[in-house]
Amino acid sequence: MEIPSVLMDVPSLDRQRRNVRLAIKLGFVALFFVGFGFAMVPLYDVICEVTGLNGKTNTVAMVADKNTQVDFSRSVKVEFLSHSMPGVGLHFKPEGFSIRVHPGEISRMNYTLTNTTDKVFVGQAIPSITPAVAAQYFEKLECFCFSQQTFGPGETRTMPVVFVVNPKLDRDYGTITLSYTFFEAVKAKS
Repeated sequence: MEIPSVLMDVPSLDRQRRNVRLAIKLGFVALFFVGFGFAMVPLYDVICEVTGLNGKTNTVAMVADKNTQVDFSRSVKVEFLSHSMPGVGLHFKPEGFSIRVHPGEISRMNYTLTNTTDKVFVGQAIPSITPAVAAQYFEKLECFCFSQQTFGPGETRTMPVVFVVNPKLDRDYGTITLSYTFFEAVKAKS
């Protein structure tokens, strides 16, 4: 007995419909992830700002609170680290590895950067605080990281960071590490 050709096409038509539905669903999934990829950076920034995660510090100068009392009953060790992109010809370092500060007192550390190349360098320092929860209590009053810096060939510059560790920082945190990474902001024309 021979099967009519019309009945043989029914399963292949059903398979084609399922394949088309699957392709449409996969297309929507791909579009969702492309949109999600573009939304990641703003979402990440909002989450970091709300939760204080990732050790992000203030990006503009804060005004020192005149009513803040210095807590002389304890001190916090603040460590300073510096990094620069490999191969850009910078020598970047703090004047000291660490200092002890009393919460509430205004403190200062200088960083020195030397452009060891024969080209103009335009860059910006990006700060990070460890532990991340301490970032909301580390208040920068003045910082070279607030704007891009331009260095001439062979130029050396000393740049300050003036800060206060807020006395509201939990007593369990005895050490805070401030780390700067200096990135090339734009390719300078020679």
